[in-house]
Parts: sequence; C-alpha cells; structure tokens
Amino acid sequence: MSLDKILSIGGKPGLFKLLTQTRSGFVAESLLDGKKVTVGMTNNVSVLSEIAIFTLEEELPLKAVFNKIKEKENGGKTSIGHKEDKIKLEEYFFEVVPNYDEDRVYPSDIKKVIQWYNLLHQHGITDFEPEESPEEGEEK
Repeated sequence: MSLDKILSIGGKPGLFKLLTQTRSGFVAESLLDGKKVTVGMTNNVSVLSEIAIFTLEEELPLKAVFNKIKEKENGGKTSIGHKEDKIKLEEYFFEVVPNYDEDRVYPSDIKKVIQWYNLLHQHGITDFEPEESPEEGEEK
C-alpha cells in the first residue's frame, strides 16, 4: 500500500487507511485499533504522500524521510520512541535529516514522523516509493 492511501486526520490520534469515498466525505480505518470512521469534508485531513519536511535547501517529501529512517534502522523500527525528550528526538532526527530546518520543524513534528514510521512498519507498510503508473516506467 502506498502513502497515497494513508491519512492523518486532525484531532484523531494515529494514521488511517482510506477505504472508500462517500458523497459527503470518506470512510477510513484506524491503523491503531482497526475501527472505521466516517470523515466529512470539514475535517482537516492530510495525505501522507503530500506531506514534506522543511530543510535548509528545499522541502523533503515524507516518503524520502521514511526511506532515510528505514535505511538508518536497517528496515526495522526506530531505535528511539516518539515519547523521548526533545533533545533525544532532535539528535535522532539530525542523524536522519542533517539539514532539516530547526526553526520550522518542531519537536512535535519529529514525534509524529517517528510515531507514523513505527505505526506503518508495524502494519507492514515499508515500501515508501510511489507506485509507478505504466507511462512512468516506459522509456520515451
């Protein structure tokens, strides 16, 4: 499953898997407890494939950050929990993304990235590359 189908819903903990669209929104399933929720168009929803982390040069897509964590951890879960103190979180994130913008990436953002990575890993979602459409794979 790609990050195009994984959502973060404002005010709700964890991540959600998009199941289906409805007339007034969509239905999603929590990766934390498996419960299904109906989400209206007024909710603040972010698709993980659209999220990026600020660096000093550019915005780094979240999938690239997840890939760097995966590489650092040799495909396993993070060596640090998302509930660690601010200094430990920042040190860990600096090892993963050495040029992240410390003024615009807050400790709460780092906590979310670590928590989301571990949650995705727990559910076997470890391929963070976008699924190629047939046109992209062909040579022109």
